[in-house]
Amino acid sequence: MDLSYILNILGEERDQYFDAVTPPIVQTSNFAFKTVADFRDAINTEQQHHVYTRGNNPTVEIVRKKIAALEGTDDCLVFSSGVAAIAAILLHTLRSGDHVICVKSPYSWTQYLLTEVFPEYNITTTFIDGREMSQFEQAIQSNTKLIYLESPNTFWFELQDLEAVSKLARKHHIFTAIDNSYAAGIYQHPHKLGVDFVIHTATKYLAGHSDVVAGAVCGNSEHIAGMFRRVFMGFGAVPSPHDAWLLLRGMRTLPIRLEKSASNAEMIVEHFMGHPKIERIIHPFHPSHPQFALAQKQMTRGCGLFAMILKTENKTQVEAFCNSLERFLMAVSWGGYESLIVPACIKIGDDYPAGFVRFYAGLEEANVLIADIEKALQYID
Repeated sequence: MDLSYILNILGEERDQYFDAVTPPIVQTSNFAFKTVADFRDAINTEQQHHVYTRGNNPTVEIVRKKIAALEGTDDCLVFSSGVAAIAAILLHTLRSGDHVICVKSPYSWTQYLLTEVFPEYNITTTFIDGREMSQFEQAIQSNTKLIYLESPNTFWFELQDLEAVSKLARKHHIFTAIDNSYAAGIYQHPHKLGVDFVIHTATKYLAGHSDVVAGAVCGNSEHIAGMFRRVFMGFGAVPSPHDAWLLLRGMRTLPIRLEKSASNAEMIVEHFMGHPKIERIIHPFHPSHPQFALAQKQMTRGCGLFAMILKTENKTQVEAFCNSLERFLMAVSWGGYESLIVPACIKIGDDYPAGFVRFYAGLEEANVLIADIEKALQYID
């Protein structure tokens, strides 16, 4: 199934809505039935029928089909946020007394769930670096039920060998899940490498316009059906039909936006590599990255995120650098049209040097972004 078919045709039954080119927003909470038999059948198989928008809505259903096809999985559930999707994976795979292996420094709300919420239910987590397979092997316990991955991580851009981790997990009957938001279902396909569940913060590249908050979980039919019944319906973290429609709109241009963002990042990284005021630049698809060979093995390209470590320990200088940038907004998230920075000096963690700044290259022209950074570097002695 080719990419253009997935994004432009799959799931769109235009003869059902007046041959409109764009699917409608089915803005309803409820669906009616003509007979008791139809009503009974729908209630008993709600994942395949439209009964109540908390379960299955026609606009959301189109998006589900497209994201599942992007990741090469049987099915997908779309949630009201990325953290709702992450929580759904944890709730689906874990029970009291279970153990999780997670890569260190994951997305902040993943960290929060695993360190603050789930320990209250007697679920423990071992955080590992994840760059060496021996770390996974040594962390496995008799009660390990889930290995949670981020490859690449979205601050230090560390990778894990997805195929090797999946094989190890299957050997021990352990589920695997990965946050694949970085690669957007285009530049990396973890399910094809054996990962059970693929998660997206759809707020980012999939939606792409900084006007939607959403999440997604992709997997095989059996797991998605089980998650639908127990977690999705039970907790109700569903997207609105309008948000699903905005997400669908964003996905139309996903390859073009991803190409521009990735290209901008590559040009910026190459321009500043070796700059006398920059200690280090971290981009997983640049030859300078220590795991570049692994990135080439399991990805087709890097994306718009990268980090710079400025050559200073002076936080005043770092703040002046950040404050002077005119084309990079200071804000969380990434994946939209706008370029962004997150400096470590806002206290994102204790293991970051003072000069650490994460960049996201948006859709502006690369030469404009480069000039903006060049100008700001005057504040670094």
